[in-house]
Amino acid sequence: MIGPAGDDFVKRYRLDYNLDALERVRGDIGEEAYSRLKALIEYRLYGRDFDRSPVGVKIALAFSAGSDSTATLKILRWAGFDVVPVMAKLPQMREPVLLNAMMQGAVFVEIPGYMEKMSDRIGKGAPICGVCHSMIMEAVESYARENGIKIVASGDLLSSGLISIYRKGDIVVLNFPAFLAMDKREAIGVLGRKYALGFGCPLWKAAARNAPVLKRFAIQRVLRELRARAIDEKIAAVLIRDILQK
Repeated sequence: MIGPAGDDFVKRYRLDYNLDALERVRGDIGEEAYSRLKALIEYRLYGRDFDRSPVGVKIALAFSAGSDSTATLKILRWAGFDVVPVMAKLPQMREPVLLNAMMQGAVFVEIPGYMEKMSDRIGKGAPICGVCHSMIMEAVESYARENGIKIVASGDLLSSGLISIYRKGDIVVLNFPAFLAMDKREAIGVLGRKYALGFGCPLWKAAARNAPVLKRFAIQRVLRELRARAIDEKIAAVLIRDILQK
């Protein structure tokens, strides 16, 4: 599973800052969740082992079956949380992805009007990833509210500091890899298997063929992840080559 952050100054700085964010939501998530999440941060900072028995806290996870959300699922379960993977069933999803999600115990939610929104943006040559992500998170958050789940997790690597964990209305959003100051290589390492790097889902790839300007936005996203040290130079090069070849 994931190990301590070691002597990486930037990761340690982020982890300290994320502890402040955790304190802000302590009253919203309850002492059991607070204590276990704090133990995870301290494990990353100091290598201090902690009790990983079931903590009795349920978390809804926005699950795509990709490396980041799968690593999030594995670590949260390893840490004793009761995690419900929630997958938005999108038209572009292939059967193996859905089967993998089912094996992980995923529940599926629908997003009304999804393709209409995506088709409109594709027709305008506008970026689709951010809007897609927002629609998925709204669907997962709705599932959590309907089922009395207070914490909604994502596999976001970038949202550090006060937006690594924060209150959103009556729920708390936990951008888990960012909360633990993880990078992409660490997430892939948690999977325990080979992982083929590539950029974009089938819908994005089809959109990029029709509107090549989308490749520019995609490269900007990769460079943003590189600047944030969520990925390294080698991963960035692989992703950019993949984008340009679409």
